[in-house]
Amino acid sequence: MRNIEQTIENMVEKSTNTFICYIDEDGCPVTKAMLKPREYEGVRIFYFTTNTSSNKVKCFKQNNKASIYFVNPQFFRGASLTGTMEVLETAEAKERIWQKGDEIYYPKGVTDPDYCVLKFTATKGRFYSDFHSDDFDINQ
Repeated sequence: MRNIEQTIENMVEKSTNTFICYIDEDGCPVTKAMLKPREYEGVRIFYFTTNTSSNKVKCFKQNNKASIYFVNPQFFRGASLTGTMEVLETAEAKERIWQKGDEIYYPKGVTDPDYCVLKFTATKGRFYSDFHSDDFDINQ
């Protein structure tokens, strides 16, 4: 399992995008591309920035089930993680993830009401490589 975790962490580090999936108000799955996570803790917890006014935030507040997907097209590898997404709007969470240059997206700075943090917590995963998939649980 540790080998798969390390491979996924390497994919996260080298990625430029992450695909996130959520359930919309009609109960249909929606997939969005986002920038890579700002921070992560192994393959269990990931932090993203986004607009509070976005549709995905509205949907996550109604249904926190989510998945995220990382891909390495060069080696034809992919990792799907399933779990829950929290919308964090506290000053502490926003300051933790804030980076210089974010003013481009959030002109009012770290206190911009249209800026929030998404915290994804994985409970299980599926890793694909070499024409084979492995399912795994993620320990708490």
